[in-house]
Amino acid sequence: MTSGNNLLTVRSLGMRFGGIQALTDVNFNIPVGSISALIGPNGAGKTTVFNCITGFYRPSVGNIELTVDGQSIDLGNLLASRLFGGSHRIARQGIARTFQNIRLFREMTVLENLLVAQHHHLNHNLLAGFFRTRSYRSSEQTAIDHAMWWLHVVGLRDCANRLSGTLPYGHQRRLEIARSMCTHPKLICLDEPAAGLNPRETEDLATLIQQLRQDHGVTVLLIEHDMGLVMGISGHIVVLDHGKVIAMGTPQMVASSPAVIHAYLGVDEKTDEKATTQ
Repeated sequence: MTSGNNLLTVRSLGMRFGGIQALTDVNFNIPVGSISALIGPNGAGKTTVFNCITGFYRPSVGNIELTVDGQSIDLGNLLASRLFGGSHRIARQGIARTFQNIRLFREMTVLENLLVAQHHHLNHNLLAGFFRTRSYRSSEQTAIDHAMWWLHVVGLRDCANRLSGTLPYGHQRRLEIARSMCTHPKLICLDEPAAGLNPRETEDLATLIQQLRQDHGVTVLLIEHDMGLVMGISGHIVVLDHGKVIAMGTPQMVASSPAVIHAYLGVDEKTDEKATTQ
């Protein structure tokens, strides 16, 4: 895969928290228009990588580049100044995310959650808002229409005026995805989107994620422990263990990798010792 076909390029990424080395020399690419997965055992460093990509952490070393329309942006440069928060700046470049623990505004309606996500697209002029000028009202209506369209896509249009905290858990997962999509992302990072879902909801989620790529041109990167979901929808998989990349490639390549099998299942000590002495 050439660099021209990659939306995101991670080079020599390292992250240290005090005396703990969370990530070491992490390198991988996310192809444009792909559904890619970042997998690994608990504590492998997956969420730390997500936090670096989305601006919640500033990497200790390494580079993360976003390439859009032939122009590469070093995301690390956007994090050099913390005046307005790194995640806000990264989002403006076209990277959105969801969280393992749902972070909706529970006392706001479903529609209001999606309007908040579009705040940087609205007319912020104080006087325009005070006098509700034509341009302000037009901007507001555009945001509402956009929000309602995404609620239709994820099957929540009829829930627009309900408080988000009253939705069933599976609906809240979908709402988080809709909220992220309202920011017009090029890349959406889904952190364990199937966590807590039943089998039917997981199947519906798989269909939705594939729809995001096929119908809306969004590149998807997900962290997920449900291997059935990962192997079923991902074209490219990166495997982490103890903060290092141990394998990457197609689902078939990863599933047959001895390093991946060892990381997930371990190796019987007697078998390993026998193999070493032979």
